[in-house]
Amino acid sequence: MADRTAVPEELAKKFATEKDWDTPYQRWIRAEGLDIIPAHYIPNLRTVELKPWLRREAKGLYINHEASRTSNDCYVCEIAPGKKMAPQRQLFEEMVLILDGRGSTAVWNDKGDRITFEWKAGAMFAVPLNCWHQHFNGSGSEHVRFVSVTNGPSVMNLYDDAAFVFDTEYDFANRFTGEPDYFTAKGEQKGFLLESNFVSDVVNLPLIYARERGAGGGHIRFNMARGSIPSHISEFPVGTYKKGHCHGPGAHVVVLSGEGYTLMWPENEEPKRYDWEVGTLIVPPNRWFHQHFNTSAEPGRYLAFKHFSPRNPQGVPLSWVSRRKGGNQIDYADEPAIVRQMYEENLARNGLTSKMEDVYRDELTTLPPLKA
Repeated sequence: MADRTAVPEELAKKFATEKDWDTPYQRWIRAEGLDIIPAHYIPNLRTVELKPWLRREAKGLYINHEASRTSNDCYVCEIAPGKKMAPQRQLFEEMVLILDGRGSTAVWNDKGDRITFEWKAGAMFAVPLNCWHQHFNGSGSEHVRFVSVTNGPSVMNLYDDAAFVFDTEYDFANRFTGEPDYFTAKGEQKGFLLESNFVSDVVNLPLIYARERGAGGGHIRFNMARGSIPSHISEFPVGTYKKGHCHGPGAHVVVLSGEGYTLMWPENEEPKRYDWEVGTLIVPPNRWFHQHFNTSAEPGRYLAFKHFSPRNPQGVPLSWVSRRKGGNQIDYADEPAIVRQMYEENLARNGLTSKMEDVYRDELTTLPPLKA
């Protein structure tokens, strides 16, 4: 794909000494002995190859493209049967999704407040800021594999001092004080937002109807460990697909159920297709449009860990607002005809039919006028 932003080499040379892709964050990962896959698509997180992570006594791999090396990152980690990871604390936030296996995690602070909770595949939780934590594999015969998203890149790049980031003694009392029920599956629902530090089963968690994202799907958003990493789950029914949209960098989308494909493209360029299944990771680059299509005989569900989403003055993400009104969401009525044709052909190959006709028709009743 050609880079439309390319400039004459004479101008590029004037900025050559300011190249910022070898950041403190990237140097730290190299020092850890790990690799970064510079990708915005991983076919399956459960099978991607990992390397020994000696300091953490596990295996690992970082996955992030250019934009997410300065916003938030993603890494996959595996714990061998009957083993545990070395404990760690850090001055950045972390969200964890268990992909395979079962086990437990201990969390404690400098004051000595300590709790332990158990989890299995499908669980999601957050690590409280700067708390010590240690993950244990609860099986003697099967590995544990999880994926984490952190805002580590911005913190590492800001301080450029790994000892400060990982060895600073300070308890954030507003984040964790050893509450016994801190990691129980409880929470308060406020609109779309669920305030909870632990979800035991993201695949079957009840969702809230969200017609604004198209196709009558479900949606729920999370605030975990009083942190700043936004996340949400979206689901769309059989025979339907989501509206195309764009947002800022750092959205890490993990497929939880169903099969299908995603189209991704920079504005004014042709879309590229990425097929997905349970375990696929999709990371749309900054302001790339993307659109998710369910082609399976079960609902498609995904979990998205994000960095930030631009919002309107009412606090609504612009990815939920029609482009006809200045937002970043493409209405069904404005998508190219090839989008519907491609979707119907893919459904037919799986013996399914589209359920989008009523959705298209209902949209017309609330569609903003097309801008001149």
